[in-house]
Amino acid sequence: MKVLPELQPVPIPAAVQDENGHLNAECREIRQKLAQLKLRDADVWAREEQRKKVTGDVKAPWFVKAPFWLLCVTLDLCFANRPIQRFWVLETVARIPYFAYISILHLYESVGFWRAGAELRKVHFAEEWNELHHLQIMESLGGDQLWFDRFLAEHASLLYYWGLILIYLFSPRLAYAFSELVEWHAADTYEQFVESNRQLLAELPPPIVAAEYYRNSDLYMFDSLQTCSGPEAELRRPPCNTLLDVFMNIRDDEMEHVKTMHACQDTKKIAQDLIQRRKQLAAEGLSITQK
Repeated sequence: MKVLPELQPVPIPAAVQDENGHLNAECREIRQKLAQLKLRDADVWAREEQRKKVTGDVKAPWFVKAPFWLLCVTLDLCFANRPIQRFWVLETVARIPYFAYISILHLYESVGFWRAGAELRKVHFAEEWNELHHLQIMESLGGDQLWFDRFLAEHASLLYYWGLILIYLFSPRLAYAFSELVEWHAADTYEQFVESNRQLLAELPPPIVAAEYYRNSDLYMFDSLQTCSGPEAELRRPPCNTLLDVFMNIRDDEMEHVKTMHACQDTKKIAQDLIQRRKQLAAEGLSITQK
């Protein structure tokens, strides 16, 4: 007796079918253009090294950088000139740190160890929600079609989850340093991808999941992602008219993750920010009750 039904392939929507029940000509043309997208590993590494000359490298010991390097080398070996599949795996793994951090913070709250972490947990959930939509965008572009790609991403996710759980228990700062490494690599990779495929991306429409996410009238979760731009900074309202817009938005999202992960390594500042946030919420609640 099966507990869960076997997953079946999603049927082709009628709106994109031809008279024979296959994909129509427009969709086939989009698929052909997607297959032309390119990304050279050497260009990504060159961009990353150039960026480090400006921003500096992330300060982390070798045992934190080693799994990051392993991830990068695996992506290079298994996804050479397969950018969409590479991004799908990268986004699958990129969600895991936030899941791990939320797990530990929830545990701390449950046992009464550190209840002040609720605000930080909300920020991490907004980040995970953002990465989820990146992942769904890559799925809509066909990034998860091969069994090997799914096998690699899912098993790597399990390893990274438990590894980061252990690191976060002993040193949240080191765990956040690992996440900063991953997010910097993602931002550099997307930047190089946009630069290498700008014209072709501008000719392609955005996936529905991207349009729904970036054009949503309720951007509470998206705004919660932008925690390190400063209280006076204007919140992003990115366009989403082409696939070029989508990948530029994802690149900018990754930079938001970079800033947050860097800020989280300063534990004293995080504690002060959380205290200030609680005071602000208390003041807002008091003003509401007095009205």
